[in-house]
This record gives sequence, structure tokens and C-alpha cells, in this order.
Amino acid sequence: MDPAEDKPSKTVDIYRDTWVRFLGYANEVGEAFRALVPVSLVWGSYAVATAYVTADAVDKGKKAAAAHGDNPGKTTRVVVAVVDTFVWQALASVMIPGFTINRVCAASLYMLGRTTKWPLPVRKWTTTAIGLSTIPFIITPIDRSVDFLLDSSLRKVYDGGEKHQ
Repeated sequence: MDPAEDKPSKTVDIYRDTWVRFLGYANEVGEAFRALVPVSLVWGSYAVATAYVTADAVDKGKKAAAAHGDNPGKTTRVVVAVVDTFVWQALASVMIPGFTINRVCAASLYMLGRTTKWPLPVRKWTTTAIGLSTIPFIITPIDRSVDFLLDSSLRKVYDGGEKHQ
């Protein structure tokens, strides 16, 4: 008997389990490059991340609708799924990380200007490298903080207080 047959098959969520997930980090990359690129490209990175957040929320709404069929309360469940996913993703994938990387990069560019005699292009590239290297370290703390925030507020309004899936 094949051991792979014993494991139940897990449905792949395109927005969480594939490369599409990285689109949610587009604005963080945009913020890291802010010192080097036109601001319109930074805003474009926010458009990509916002499109990702919106698509994920719509997907979770469709899944909630399919899961609840014609049962009473279906509309409420769909709205909860969409709102919870959109708010969580907007905070955890766009707003808080974007602000964090923006401030890290601004502070590092300022500090490099005050403490080094490096030419401006070197300081800008160094700032971008610092911003990019910060991204992996902020993801988990921000995700956990947003979970705590929603569990302590918005999810208390929902019947079951359920999290986005």
C-alpha cells in the first residue's frame, strides 16, 4: 500500500499555497525600492497587492457560499468570510507591512546620510537592501498581531468568532 494514499488530499488554496501568495508582498517590495524608482511604481505595487487582497476575499466568499449551499444564514456567512479575509489581508499584507518597510527605509536612508560619507546612490541601494531584508522578519509578528487585533475586536461581532481560512 502506498503511504501517499493514506493521507487525505488537501485542497490547494491558490491565494495561500502557491506563488500567487507573493503578490501580497508587492507593496513591501515597492516600498523597499521607493528611493530608487518613480513613486508611480510604488503606487503600482500597492495596486498589485490590493488586487491580491480583493481576489482572496472574493475567493473566500465564493467558497463560503458553496459550503453553505441554500442553508439559512448563507448570506451572513459569505459576508463574514469576505469581510474577515479582506480586513485581515488589508492589514497584514498591505497597510502595516507597507508602513513598516517605508519607515525602516526612511530611517536607514536618514541614518546612512548622517553617519557615512557614502555617495547618495550607494545609500539608496543600501536602504533598498535593508528594506528587502527586513520583509521576512516582519511577516510572522505582523500576522500574529493582526490575528490578535481581529480576535479582540471585529471577530467578537461575528457569531462564532471564526478566523479567515
